[in-house]
Amino acid sequence: MITLQPLRWGKPYESMELKDVVHFDTGEPIARFGSVGGGIVARDMKRAGNARKALLQHSPDELLSMCKKAAELFESADLPVGDSTQSVDQFVHQQSASTGLPEHMCRSNMKKNGFVLANMEEILQCLTRGLDLSILSRGYGDEGRGVTVSYQAQTPILGAVLPNNSPGVHTLWLPAIPLQVGLALKPGSQEPWTPYRMVSAFIEAGVPREAFGLYPGGHDAGGAIMTKTPRSMIFGSAQTVAQHAGNPKVQAHGPGWSKVILCDDVVDDWELYLDMMVESVLSNSGRSCINCSGIWASRHTREISQAIAERIGSVDVLPPTDPGAQLAAFTVPAMATGTYAMVEQDLAESGVTDMTADYGEKLIEKEHCAYLRPMVVHADSPERGVAMKEYMFPFVSVVECPQAEMLRRIGPTLVGTVLTRDESFIEAAGACTEIDRLNVGPIPTNRLNWLQPHEGNIIDFLFRSRAYQVAELPVGATA
Repeated sequence: MITLQPLRWGKPYESMELKDVVHFDTGEPIARFGSVGGGIVARDMKRAGNARKALLQHSPDELLSMCKKAAELFESADLPVGDSTQSVDQFVHQQSASTGLPEHMCRSNMKKNGFVLANMEEILQCLTRGLDLSILSRGYGDEGRGVTVSYQAQTPILGAVLPNNSPGVHTLWLPAIPLQVGLALKPGSQEPWTPYRMVSAFIEAGVPREAFGLYPGGHDAGGAIMTKTPRSMIFGSAQTVAQHAGNPKVQAHGPGWSKVILCDDVVDDWELYLDMMVESVLSNSGRSCINCSGIWASRHTREISQAIAERIGSVDVLPPTDPGAQLAAFTVPAMATGTYAMVEQDLAESGVTDMTADYGEKLIEKEHCAYLRPMVVHADSPERGVAMKEYMFPFVSVVECPQAEMLRRIGPTLVGTVLTRDESFIEAAGACTEIDRLNVGPIPTNRLNWLQPHEGNIIDFLFRSRAYQVAELPVGATA
């Protein structure tokens, strides 16, 4: 059985406190990981500057080449992970066994992470608007206009408290390495596999091991990362996001409340967009913040919700090894029962209809895990509470709302797919501050363009632009 120990700036640390990672369905241990407390993390953060110093020994171009190599290794090689050598198939099986994700979804997320890493040069070129990365490395330089520009790193490391729900979120911290910023990561207790394998791939590709800290542990370990690093990421609920609102040192990622909006000029042809809407709701078992949780239109909403229900309502539980499996397990059964209780409260409100009621039981409870089968609900007004809900399974509200009211009623929307040819509405959607990522046209909400920023630009988060002027000292002047 594989054992994953903490990594303290590249050096394995033999923790005496070992915890089991168990198979979501059988309850059998599949791995052990050592944990550390907040005190050790806080102590290590005092030496965080060494992580950036080690990375500065390599140019950005060299680190980008290492990223390409790491992507290849991550996706195809046998890598040292913990006290074992891990193949790709073992990685996929272990990740599925602990997270409840079907294995084909684990492979899909693996390819997504590998793609971002392999294409890091193009991604950073877009995120920096073509800035020469040597300017970020040196701190100043000439952009080509004869004016010195300067960017100051705000931290030697990026801290991150990582989640368990979907491995795809790891794309967000990968750019730190070619930006010569070290990493202090608290892996999720059920999904330590991606950060451990990715760090191994980086090191095997030549990135200095001193740049990496991996700190599995409890809430105190995560708290120490958040409080002791000048810049950090955290993934969690809406409450987590609210807790860190307005804090420039923390980039908080929570629910997406992503939506599809059908405007009046196209809604009569809604059937043309049915495949796109189904993919937006069902992909990755509805676990991602980019899954669609709301479809808004002024009419035909019952027909739309009924058609989606017919497509996904019968989706049932399949073994995680089945290539047709579309549902992920809740590895903590109480999360499924608690979520379903909240859904039942939503359905009790007048004006809300469960369009999947005829497709069998929704809560499937097993001995060690539980599942929630897809649900489509119809809301006759944006006043209904369910219109603003997002859950960690394929769940969507189809909301009836006049077009003139949509943009002021939709609320926070990570991805907004707007279906219209109405240029005035497209312009208004572009100006709507509630929409983070805007898709104009039939683009599923789950299909991201990685050459664009996601919930804020990591360059702006890790660096700040400042004035920097240079003049030569007169001859004969002394220091």
